[in-house]
Amino acid sequence: MNETDETTAANATGSDDAGPDPSLGVGIVTVASNRTLASDAAGEAIGSALEGAGHEIATREHVGPDHDRVQSIVLRVIERDDVDVVVTAGATSVEPDDIAIEAIEPLLDKRLPAFTDLFTMLAYDAVGTRVVAARTLAGVAESTPVFSLPGNAEAARLGVEEILLHEARHLVELARGNGGADDDGSHDDATLIDAESRNGDGTNDAESRSKTGTNDAEPRNR
Repeated sequence: MNETDETTAANATGSDDAGPDPSLGVGIVTVASNRTLASDAAGEAIGSALEGAGHEIATREHVGPDHDRVQSIVLRVIERDDVDVVVTAGATSVEPDDIAIEAIEPLLDKRLPAFTDLFTMLAYDAVGTRVVAARTLAGVAESTPVFSLPGNAEAARLGVEEILLHEARHLVELARGNGGADDDGSHDDATLIDAESRNGDGTNDAESRSKTGTNDAEPRNR
C-alpha cells in the first residue's frame, strides 16, 4: 500500500470510529389538570418526535398547574444526571391557571428569546392570529436547555420538529461551554455573532478571526 492509500485508509477509519452523534437524554414534564400521562397527547407527540430522531426519554412527569409544584418538579428534572434537555407541555396560555412560564422562568440562568420568535412565526403560518394566545419559553438552567411548549399536541409537535430537533444538541454543547470556543479562547464566527463588534458599515470585526475548529461535547452519562 502506498502512502496515499495509507492516508486514505486512516482517514476512513477515523471517520468510522467517530460514529453517529450521541443521543440526548430528555425529560418531559406535562403541566395539566385535565389529563394524565396516559391521555397526554402533547407529551406523547414530543416524546415520539424526539425518539424518532434517536434521542432517549429519560423521564416523563405529570404535575397539576400549581406554581410551586411545577417549579419544584422541573428543577428536579433539570438536576438529573441522565437529562440533557427538559421540555414541558401545557399551562402556557393566558387562562388563570396557566402558570408554567411564571414558574419556570425564575429557574433560567439565560433566556433564548429567538425560540419564541421562531415559534410565533411558524405558528402564525399554521393558525393565523390565534397565535397571540400562545406563550412559549426557552432558556438554559444549570447548563441544561429548557423549553416550555403549549399543551396542544400540534403546537408541541411544531416546536419540537421545526426548532428543537435542529438545535438541541448544539445548545447542549454551547450551554456546557464546548460548542463555540476555539483553542485560543475566541469564538467561531459560525457559532456566535457578537453584535457589539459590528462596524458602522455593517461588517463584523470577528470576520478576521481565524477558525481553528470547535470541541465536541458528550451528553451526560446515563
